[in-house]
Amino acid sequence: MALKFCSIASGSSGNCYLVKTEQTAILIDVGIAGNRIIDRLSQRDMSLTDIDAIFITHEHIDHVKSLKKISKGAVNASVFASTGTLEAVSDKVPAERAIRIAGGQEIQVGDITVLPFSLSHDAAEPLGYSVQADNRRLTIITDTGYVSPEILEHAQAADALILEANHEVNILNMGSYPYSLKRRILGNKGHLSNEAAGECLCNVLKSRMGESAGQSEELKVALAHLSKENNTPQQAFLTIRNMLFEEDYYIDKDIRLCIVPRDDVSPYMVV
Repeated sequence: MALKFCSIASGSSGNCYLVKTEQTAILIDVGIAGNRIIDRLSQRDMSLTDIDAIFITHEHIDHVKSLKKISKGAVNASVFASTGTLEAVSDKVPAERAIRIAGGQEIQVGDITVLPFSLSHDAAEPLGYSVQADNRRLTIITDTGYVSPEILEHAQAADALILEANHEVNILNMGSYPYSLKRRILGNKGHLSNEAAGECLCNVLKSRMGESAGQSEELKVALAHLSKENNTPQQAFLTIRNMLFEEDYYIDKDIRLCIVPRDDVSPYMVV
């Protein structure tokens, strides 16, 4: 049974991800216009009535923009989020379909198991998610200022990672953003840089290559949530490739690396 991932949108302008098996489909975040989500689902031969659950990472607009419209149309889906997030979006979700969850709590939706974990972001109780089906695991890590030991554990246990590579530090520091915004992005409750993403991947690969890990399968990674102003796909790829090379890891040998499109439907990643 394949676990499939598709990015509907990814970046500071909006985020929405589809994760599915043959029997179950969930959305993680709904941060672009509802009609665009509907149109892009149709490109995958799906409609809102096919969605079994909606999971929200946090309440920022680029993650919840169309929550009211999508939750209304996805009549078979409950909305799962932390207590803090649900309180912040209480006007967007019918109370009877809002389910409060916390890091470490296991949620079963059809044949998919979702494992939430805490992130470090300037939001009300933000969560990342590991999604598992038939012993295959996909972990989504975006909107966190650093990779905590808990986050790293989820990354190390994954067969595939959707990992934030928001900015290149030098580009951000030299750019036109106000100083306060730069400090926010670079802080422990901001966003992961290319460099932080590269360090995370090196640590994950060290774990996988360790004697006790015994994992020989190539790790699948999709870089996500890239800043339009402070990064490019080419820069993210180059920085991370060079960091991996310094640790004697190689793309297309130890790791399969791609970058999800900012404002388009990605091909399916099959986990």
